[in-house]
Amino acid sequence: MKNDTIYLAGVYTRTIMRSWFQYKVDAVLRSLAVFLREATGIIVIYFTLLKFDTLNGWDIHELLFLFSLLFLTYGILIIFFTGLRDFGRTVRNGGFDRFILRPRGLLFQLIFSNADWFAAIGHGSLGIVLFVISAGNAGITWSPGTIIYYIAALIGGVMIQGAIFLFLASLNIYLLETNSLKELFYWNMRKFAGYPVSIFHKAIQFCMIYVVPFAFVNYFPAQYLLRKEDMSYPSIYMYLTPVVGVVMYLAAYGFWRYSIRFYNSSGN
Repeated sequence: MKNDTIYLAGVYTRTIMRSWFQYKVDAVLRSLAVFLREATGIIVIYFTLLKFDTLNGWDIHELLFLFSLLFLTYGILIIFFTGLRDFGRTVRNGGFDRFILRPRGLLFQLIFSNADWFAAIGHGSLGIVLFVISAGNAGITWSPGTIIYYIAALIGGVMIQGAIFLFLASLNIYLLETNSLKELFYWNMRKFAGYPVSIFHKAIQFCMIYVVPFAFVNYFPAQYLLRKEDMSYPSIYMYLTPVVGVVMYLAAYGFWRYSIRFYNSSGN
């Protein structure tokens, strides 16, 4: 059964990749468009900091490292969670009914039935570029321990964002339309996450740590590696990203399992 599941996941992945990369020139241009769209904001920040030098003690390389974590985790995230990101549309057009009729787990099908490869390549490649530019200039001392921590932080950051998508997907079962909630609790909070949490009002800091914990996606992992003086929270927070990711995902999965019992077809 396990081998069969892995095989089916591979079939799904190959099929989706063929469909996304059917037109190679278009695929390259669209991935490049995503890269350039996201890079534009980074360029603006770069030139702004050339004038102001630092942002609450964070120099340009340290800020780019913050952004690299954000883009890398999203690049990985969207390979697996595109189906949850777009779940509202799947419910509204009746596409979810097809998944229910198939003899496979619903979440398995949602995860492997689609992947936004253009966003994955665009965000992921930008994250790699920013990491290469910043990691060697931000004063990070790399060792086997910090490398393991960095990988664990990436996985934890992916799981935190995946849990947010899974929770919002579960709400679609009750509300059908949750784009406004997604904009508020994911995309807007993600914009804040590109900067050190310490520059924001305490209310925003509270939201980014305890409500929609984007601070654990990049700020606290960066603090572990950079040890900036603006850190005003318990030092244990720097180690909690994988834990927060697992706990959030399990909680979101429990909510998903509970909510799916109340699904009613919206028709098409």
